[in-house]
Amino acid sequence: MRLITRRLIVIGTVVASLMLAVATVRAAAAWTAASAPLSAAPVSVDSLLTRLADEETRSADLRQQLDELSTANTDLAAALDAATRRISTDTAAAASLRTRLVQAKNRLAKLEAELTRARSTTAPSAPRAPGPGAGGEGDQEAADG
Repeated sequence: MRLITRRLIVIGTVVASLMLAVATVRAAAAWTAASAPLSAAPVSVDSLLTRLADEETRSADLRQQLDELSTANTDLAAALDAATRRISTDTAAAASLRTRLVQAKNRLAKLEAELTRARSTTAPSAPRAPGPGAGGEGDQEAADG
């Protein structure tokens, strides 16, 4: 009987210890819940799915805008290249025209100098009347008639 009594005491002590452990865990859970309440309710799954769909739509719109900007950027780069080539061509043409202008000014200056020299050497000291065969009007009428 001693053995049975001892076993009953051990079983009762183990059961009492388990009940005390369960009561301790429940008290700790209640204490934690009371000291840290949820101030905001958690977001629902439907709300998250709606926000995800909205963000996917926004992402698609942004991707489309990015593609449009990329196309516009390519067009602008092509236009810039064409303008650069045009400027290079125009610069070369302007340089050529400047060279031609300098050459023309030099020729003009030479011609003006020759004209001035020719006028000074052929300038008569007294005016004279044109003689026969000097190209007057009488000679012209005779040649016509």
